[in-house]
Amino acid sequence: MIRYIRWCAYFCALLLVALLVNIARVQVWESAAYGANPANKRPAIERYAEPRGDILVDGRPVTGSRDSGQLLRYERTYANGPLYAPVTGFSSQTYGTSFVERAEDAILSGTDPGLSAFPLWYELARGRPAGGNAATTVRAGMQRAAYAGLAGKRGAVAAVEPATGKILALVSSPSYDPSVLSGTGTKVKEAWTALNADPARPMLNRALRETYPPGSTFKIVTAAAALDAGVVTDVDAPTRTPDPYPLPGTSTLLPNAGTGCEDASMADAVQWSCNTVMAKIGVRVGLRGMVEAARRFGFNSEGLRVPAWVSRSNFDTDMSQDQLALSSIGQFNTKATPLQMAMVAAAVANGGELKYPYLVDRTTQDDGSQVRRGGERSLGRAMNPVTAVRLQDLMVKVVENGTGRNAAIPGAVVGGKTGTAQHGVGNAGTPYAWFISWAKAEGTALPQVAVAVVVEDASADRGDISGNGAAAPIARAVMEAALATDRQQAL
Repeated sequence: MIRYIRWCAYFCALLLVALLVNIARVQVWESAAYGANPANKRPAIERYAEPRGDILVDGRPVTGSRDSGQLLRYERTYANGPLYAPVTGFSSQTYGTSFVERAEDAILSGTDPGLSAFPLWYELARGRPAGGNAATTVRAGMQRAAYAGLAGKRGAVAAVEPATGKILALVSSPSYDPSVLSGTGTKVKEAWTALNADPARPMLNRALRETYPPGSTFKIVTAAAALDAGVVTDVDAPTRTPDPYPLPGTSTLLPNAGTGCEDASMADAVQWSCNTVMAKIGVRVGLRGMVEAARRFGFNSEGLRVPAWVSRSNFDTDMSQDQLALSSIGQFNTKATPLQMAMVAAAVANGGELKYPYLVDRTTQDDGSQVRRGGERSLGRAMNPVTAVRLQDLMVKVVENGTGRNAAIPGAVVGGKTGTAQHGVGNAGTPYAWFISWAKAEGTALPQVAVAVVVEDASADRGDISGNGAAAPIARAVMEAALATDRQQAL
């Protein structure tokens, strides 16, 4: 009898060991698979069981959380949603996250180990600290000025601080309210469908994700390449360029929009935006020199993140001479994001050094204690310092007595470059209006802001589209807001 009891005890012990092994298998080896199973709602319930941390602009939250009373308890809310959507992105219980909401999701959702001095405790207790905050580099006044300037027209504005790379404004128009995507249910799905079906593409972040032919604003890159390579040594010397200019190896004639470009100097070509002169200069620099110059400014880079990813700006690396001529004036296959062209202006303003653009200044715990700080870093030298000084002078002449006079600000030094970019089959599309610029208050050493504006409003009359008429006033408003903010901070 005792022997049978002993065997029964052994069997029960074996069952206990098997149970423990199975628990270990489920909890350790297969936990990831169970956690990722779409039928498992616990991760989603836990994720939305507590309020999400906030995204800050000028130290104030532009996001919030609302107790929905549903199974997925807290939904995201947005203050001035359309204004800040290109910065925040959306946080949706149905469709996930985008932009800063996605890039800083671990901080905002409370899962980042840096939010706690004892992260292992939260793992053991199956809890998590309160969601942290992400403080952006955006300035509210500049963001409002850019948004109001575009006034619903299709286009974008990007503004950066040349000396640090901080993104001070990031606007895409038309925009949308991310709060309509926050929760679950039929209304959210209908909003998602409507936004994606809208031909104006309000969810497209044109400042970071759309690439446009930069038109004549690219002539700043071509001028920098020519000066650095020694192709042009005297910016005021005649270039012996005919008007119109025969594209090399073809019978095609490249015209100018205005007059006075025949045999013009490079200084005059920048000031009055002469296509012929800058196309010829680009050919003289050569394909290799132009590709290298574009690369130094950030073109053809795949890895730019701010922290959201940025579309690659393109300058072809294999072209015929006639294609190189067109590419050198921002046409053919040359494409750039508005942020990229703001970087071009910033490199000129910063003495030739290009800073890496970034959007998150710091992340903090719920009580404000710092977790990480977004430090400035260099992308290298886009041009020689002497070249940058020469280009600063040329860009100032564009605003003081050239094609960009609508960007002038009393009491400030402003440099700019207009652009009108053709596009579409046979260039039949309405031209895009561009303006890139930088500004500094009189008496200050360094420019405080660099701006790029593109307007692609298809409803405008073709003859009225120009960088000076459509884009320069928007850039001026953004620069004025930047200078006003700096004056207030100095008091």
